[in-house]
Amino acid sequence: MALTTLAAAGLVAITSCERRRGCAGEYCGTLVFAAPGEPDILLPAVTQQQYAQDIAGQLFLKLADLGLSENTVGDEDFQPQLAERWEWDDPLTLVFHLDPRAHWQDGRPVTAADVAFTFDIYTDSLVNSPFRSSLRTISAVTTRDSLTAVFRFHARYPEMFYDAVDHMRILPAHLLRPVPRSQWRSAALGRAPVGDGPYRFVAWKAGESVELAADSTFFLGRPHIRRLIWRFTPDLQVAITQVIAGDADAVEVLGPPDNVKRARAAPNVTLYPYHGALYGFLAFNLSTNGDTAKPHPLFGDRLLRRALAMAVDREGLRQSVWGDLALVPPGPLARIWSIWDPETRELPHDTAQAARLLTRLGWRDSNGDGIRDRDGQPLAFRILVPTTSQLRRQYARLLQEQFRRIGADVQLDEVEFSVFDQRTQAGRFDAAVIARGTDPTPSSSIAQVWTSAGHSNAGRYANPVFDRLVDEATAAPRRDAAKRVWRRAIETLNQDAPAIFLYAPDNVAAVNRRVTDVVIRPDAYWALVRTWRIPADQLTDRDRAER
Repeated sequence: MALTTLAAAGLVAITSCERRRGCAGEYCGTLVFAAPGEPDILLPAVTQQQYAQDIAGQLFLKLADLGLSENTVGDEDFQPQLAERWEWDDPLTLVFHLDPRAHWQDGRPVTAADVAFTFDIYTDSLVNSPFRSSLRTISAVTTRDSLTAVFRFHARYPEMFYDAVDHMRILPAHLLRPVPRSQWRSAALGRAPVGDGPYRFVAWKAGESVELAADSTFFLGRPHIRRLIWRFTPDLQVAITQVIAGDADAVEVLGPPDNVKRARAAPNVTLYPYHGALYGFLAFNLSTNGDTAKPHPLFGDRLLRRALAMAVDREGLRQSVWGDLALVPPGPLARIWSIWDPETRELPHDTAQAARLLTRLGWRDSNGDGIRDRDGQPLAFRILVPTTSQLRRQYARLLQEQFRRIGADVQLDEVEFSVFDQRTQAGRFDAAVIARGTDPTPSSSIAQVWTSAGHSNAGRYANPVFDRLVDEATAAPRRDAAKRVWRRAIETLNQDAPAIFLYAPDNVAAVNRRVTDVVIRPDAYWALVRTWRIPADQLTDRDRAER
């Protein structure tokens, strides 16, 4: 009897402690994400960096969000967020009615003026949002009254609604309007944002973590998990180790087979496979230091790029690194896209043909050192790779070996992720191993990364024929017609060889077993975290100790 009383007293003490710290009933627990990288800024208009977008997605809402069907055509499969309803006034005019309950976390209401301001920011050339090109089909966003925003389009096409809602997270005009347009990437609010989402910003400890707390007044329903923490780790291996050890709760991508095997053997971890929304490639920089008026001394030559592409055994690399967890993509394609077509024409793997082409271009080994040269200059370049990705470092080393076999001297620049991000954005590299997360539709993703107007076009690839085909595919009224045009576009790009497309994985996430109701959306891993739960009987000392 005494033991029973003592246990009950202990339970009351723990429950009281949790309640004092803001935990009541089922609204409990701390979820720790192990993140092999740190955000650059938490303003979604000016960053495409994965961890920044993951966190910003908990702080800032869209007008409507994609459903689990991932259907981007029409508006039937979208779920209301800031907009409680919408209608089409005519084929080119879309009207959103905001939910009057939506408010910023400083107490101000979310208004149609915020929506119009957000569109203005995302499309301003001074702000230079990475999503600017994805909004090019919208001619204007205006307000009809405080809760009604009106979108007008240049033309009618199947993914109009998707483009209106998916590329913009609505921003607080009253807080951000004073920020000069040229200074958004260093805005103070980007380090301590005020949002309208299910979680509030708490703290950002540079080099360590970002912490968010559930907004108990969130108008769409209080999140079940009380706190979210993104803890920064040096690389994916450390992140996985932390999840297996119970020091963290979730990592979104396990990567190669050895990592999946490690996590599967951990009794405290549940694995969640899902279709991949990512592809990796070796990008050639066609410019000198990002200046498109100055072709790169090597990669400005289309035939040289083609020779290097044919020299790489992409299938052998995939088997070595991924086993059965990835495919070699037939272009800049992710596994989630319906336009994936294995019959797409690509350059063949043919080292003999690659060697003949290099010789024809004047690249010969004139002194017997194993490295080709021309006019006294060796065939030499550097591959940029982030230290945070063991997988990309492995690919870089394997590529280095394969290029060496055809007489190219390749050195690796292994740098911190922030440096890698800065240099690829600025075009300060020769070649780089890049991984791109994608939208659920190729229209905006391919336009952003591969068209001449694309903000994330790191290699400065430009071909007006390709650009025209992307626009034609985006506007195609039927999926079968669009798929045919997409194939022509990808084949055009493949013949230009602006990159060597290496892998497109199907992903596996690892989440601690104590977390329930886990649903992962392939295009936005943590989009539904507010509906996840940590049951009260699964709380740990870490939940109560994390502050």
